[in-house]
Amino acid sequence: MIKPICRDALLLSRPSLPSSAADLSVAKDLLDTLRANSSACVGMAANMIGVSRRIIAISVGLDCMVMLNPEILSRSGAYEAEEGCLSLPGQRQTTRYETIEVKYQDIKMVWHTQTFSGFPAQIIQHEVDHCNGILI
Repeated sequence: MIKPICRDALLLSRPSLPSSAADLSVAKDLLDTLRANSSACVGMAANMIGVSRRIIAISVGLDCMVMLNPEILSRSGAYEAEEGCLSLPGQRQTTRYETIEVKYQDIKMVWHTQTFSGFPAQIIQHEVDHCNGILI
């Protein structure tokens, strides 16, 4: 189900709670909402649809990927980036990393550790910031 985008800075600035199998419907709603907003964004966190759970969805090319309980384990190659957010107006400067290693659960609740680089890494970092209550 496509959900409205949350613009409440108070909700968005709260760290999200861990997700579980009970939150899989939220993951599906997040994917539906990301796809519906694909012309304006490439990633979303569950708090962007008003649900304070550690779930992100990213768009990589034609594919979309969901991560539950994502945690960035390592970072390398710092650079400055300018980012926008569907939940907040304008663009902001932030430090990102070219390569990250992420531990997460997939939609079947199976744990993975994977390395990402380039734009997918930047998207994941932005969405994990959302999970941590960091507004960019």
